[in-house]
Amino acid sequence: MSFKTPDLCDANESQLGKTLRVVAPMFQRYGARPGFCGQIVTLKIFEDNTLVREVLGEPGQGKVLVVDGGGSLRCALVGDQLGILAQKNGWEGIVVYGCIRDSEAINQLDIGVRALNTHPQKSVKRGVGERNLAVTFGGVTFNPDEWLYADPDGILVSSQPLI
Repeated sequence: MSFKTPDLCDANESQLGKTLRVVAPMFQRYGARPGFCGQIVTLKIFEDNTLVREVLGEPGQGKVLVVDGGGSLRCALVGDQLGILAQKNGWEGIVVYGCIRDSEAINQLDIGVRALNTHPQKSVKRGVGERNLAVTFGGVTFNPDEWLYADPDGILVSSQPLI
């Protein structure tokens, strides 16, 4: 599926700030897919990626995992093994409000990833977190089942499919 976020903004200009929101430009790009889109699945966690593994182990065709990691820069929430799992299960992409690791390996995977940065340390495993609730970061609220569009120019969130 081919799209450009600037074109989507232009075509839906009357909805900007309403049903179409632009995420603040704070993310680094990883993964072999420069662009990706899909329905949002959310997680709210903090320095514990147990639920990330659980969700990425499920079928992800047409879906994007949005992980609110509290913006922590103290450990990674996604690494190469979770990236491989996401690719295997057909996830379109992952947006992490936190860090990833194994970035060189992730850059070889057929998946799109956005994260604040990289960190070599893994997270703890306590199984603590919440799934499928509204999460807010980057000036935008991400609601489950809304639509996310990411490309080299940015990330959009829409309450309606745009393409």
